[in-house]
Amino acid sequence: MATLTHDDGTISITVNGAHRRVRGGMTIADLASELGLVPEKVAVERNLEVVPRSTIAQVALEDGDDLEIVHFVGGGDHPAPPVATDEDRWTVAGRSFRSRLIVGTGKYKDYAQNAAALEASGAEMVTVAVRRVNVTDRNAPMLTDFIDPRRFTYLPNTAGCFTADEAIRTLRLAREAGGWDLVKLEVLGEARTLYPDMVETLRATEVLAKEGFLPMVYCADDPIAAKRLEDVGAVAIMPLGSLIGSGLGIQNPVTIRLIVENAKVPVLVDAGVGTASEAAAAMELGCDGVLMNTAIAEAKQPILMAAAMKAAVEAGRLAYRAGRMQRRRYADPSSPLAGLI
Repeated sequence: MATLTHDDGTISITVNGAHRRVRGGMTIADLASELGLVPEKVAVERNLEVVPRSTIAQVALEDGDDLEIVHFVGGGDHPAPPVATDEDRWTVAGRSFRSRLIVGTGKYKDYAQNAAALEASGAEMVTVAVRRVNVTDRNAPMLTDFIDPRRFTYLPNTAGCFTADEAIRTLRLAREAGGWDLVKLEVLGEARTLYPDMVETLRATEVLAKEGFLPMVYCADDPIAAKRLEDVGAVAIMPLGSLIGSGLGIQNPVTIRLIVENAKVPVLVDAGVGTASEAAAAMELGCDGVLMNTAIAEAKQPILMAAAMKAAVEAGRLAYRAGRMQRRRYADPSSPLAGLI
């Protein structure tokens, strides 16, 4: 029972070395809540004895109590300000994503490996090809059984389309099948290089945008063509780093940098990345993200490579934000020259 020593019904206690008055009959849990603390997340010592957390809602304070209330904090006297990687999101067509890595769903040995690699990559968006349903085997596995479209953003694409009409037809079916309007458009010029046909790509982009689609468009690394795609309704520009599935890396960093500088929509390198250093290089150019499939799926250990790509994209983005040092023609010593022996 608390001993009341003040006419106003309060008692005097000491909390973490500071004297204060509180109302009589208040419990330790009440005090914690009044101080803006979560009772379940603190530890309390009362008059040099630890109060079991399970009892703090029943233990009433008494006049003269001396309390120490503690919680866990990180070590170090002067914690460095956090690098806001989690807050460094990117947005396409009004939709925000934390991960700047988009992965494909082809070439894996099975859907289970694809799903495991997706988890390791940290990606939130996956490209999916639109193909005919297997009507001869109703028990055939489906991608949605392994990669939940409620958890990941599906990005239907037009892989394998060589005309604007084929691509438009494919995406109309995709929207009917899943309600998707955010899509990846690619219209290929010929089968040997899978290089984009920019005339057909521009025509398809314009038609799809007018029909309410939000096309993220695979294109040549051409700043003029990229700007025209943006003008006719592309919500993201996706220049190739090199030929699809080639693993040749970024062949024309200067033109990709020009596309980034001129674009008012996100720019993502699409195609050609073969290893982690090339993903980082794409991000260091200022791209908003990287899309890849073969680099992960054809790695000797796809899940391990997916984790490497996640780290590379994050590192490249941080390096771009930090700003690299100036290149110099000659050496510049790091150690001071004054006071040499």
